[in-house]
Amino acid sequence: MVISGVSFRPRHHRRPDRGGTEAGGTAPPRRNLTLIAASLCIFVVQLDFYALNLALPAMAAELGTSTTDLQWVVSGYILAQAAFLVPGGKLGDILGRKRVLLAGLVVFGVASLGAGLAPTAPVVIAFRIVQGGGAGIVYPLAFAVITDVFPGRQAKRAIGNAYGIGAVSLALGPLLGGGVTELIGWRSVLLVNLPLSVVALAAVAGWLRESRDPTVPRSIDLPGLVAVVLAIAAVTIAVDRVRAWPPAAPPALAVGGLLLLAVFVLREQRTTNPLVRLDLFHDRRYVIVTLMGMIANIAFVVAVFATTIHLQQVRDYSPFVAGVAVLAASISGGVSGPLAGRLSERLGVPLLIATATMVGACGLLVVSFGGDLGPYLLGLAVTGLGYRTGFTLTNLGTQAMVPAERAGEASGVTLAVLLTGSGIAVAAAGTLIEQSDLAVAVTRVLLGTAAGSAVAVALLAGASRRA
Repeated sequence: MVISGVSFRPRHHRRPDRGGTEAGGTAPPRRNLTLIAASLCIFVVQLDFYALNLALPAMAAELGTSTTDLQWVVSGYILAQAAFLVPGGKLGDILGRKRVLLAGLVVFGVASLGAGLAPTAPVVIAFRIVQGGGAGIVYPLAFAVITDVFPGRQAKRAIGNAYGIGAVSLALGPLLGGGVTELIGWRSVLLVNLPLSVVALAAVAGWLRESRDPTVPRSIDLPGLVAVVLAIAAVTIAVDRVRAWPPAAPPALAVGGLLLLAVFVLREQRTTNPLVRLDLFHDRRYVIVTLMGMIANIAFVVAVFATTIHLQQVRDYSPFVAGVAVLAASISGGVSGPLAGRLSERLGVPLLIATATMVGACGLLVVSFGGDLGPYLLGLAVTGLGYRTGFTLTNLGTQAMVPAERAGEASGVTLAVLLTGSGIAVAAAGTLIEQSDLAVAVTRVLLGTAAGSAVAVALLAGASRRA
């Protein structure tokens, strides 16, 4: 392999029997064990999303900063995850998905330990960024190993089931974040990732067989990687610093980020071994489905971020009660995995994503008006079901559009687009919430997110019919 001019002699591997998978004798793959191991990986990286959101007020109080400033604990993690999704998937295709998956879990677990022991807010954020990088390596490969061993249409159902199993973490996250923060402290929310990572490591090491794509060049486009990471970071920081910096600085930084993104695209078009093979985007269906999924995920992530602040700092609920409330969205989001897998076998993915996103928008409109806790919880449940179904459908739909040997690369690219949009959106939501009365600002963010997601997905659904 070649990274920044350094060569590594590739190990010899057996002839692939399907999608770059190394033949392991005549025995069929242990599909159920592969599904469980992959689901554990998804469980680990999803668990602290809800948990950390609910722990932000307590974390801010102890570390002497504001909750909105600590949005970088969430958005920094998401953006680091997005930045490493593509190289994570690509490295798995080159070096072996099992091997790189193990490395990603180690990075994730060690960084969780560092964040849990960190003495200051900047140190917490720094470790969260490293943790996000580990999650970015783990996430696409968890789906790639499923696509590798499940043939054809079975892969859709398997991915949906993996989301369903992994989504148990979505249900436990609010209880962990709210209950553990209130009873023990916010640090425990991060420290619990360490033993969970060890369990996932054992499952991957014991149950997964090695697979790779022997057709790809054994190199990583390091200049392209640096360009895309800096581009994403520049745009996000520009959004976050609108109020804190002189008026001309954020727009200048945003323009610089967009120029770097253009440099990345030109680099990928001309280099012999691109980080992203841009022919993925020649498929109009792939592009439309990915954009629809990005909208659904942006709406969901912003909804959780804003309602967490609203429940604790506007309605004065304790972290535990807020966690129980957000549980409505997490449980319904967990149901979305198996549901999406089965629906996609019968109906078109773009139509399903559009319908699911509209459902999520209706739920979010109910949440935005506040009111009694009963309708609020019902709105959160509908929000989670709709938007998470759209997110799941995007991943299994785009995986079905590419050859199995490109599963890692395609999964990384799709998830990178989804999570980059979400990271920028959380930064923007934090900035908007800081600008006026907290209750009014949260309501505006939720209303805008619901309306924007509905309009955007409707336009894309129309485009998909013409594709």
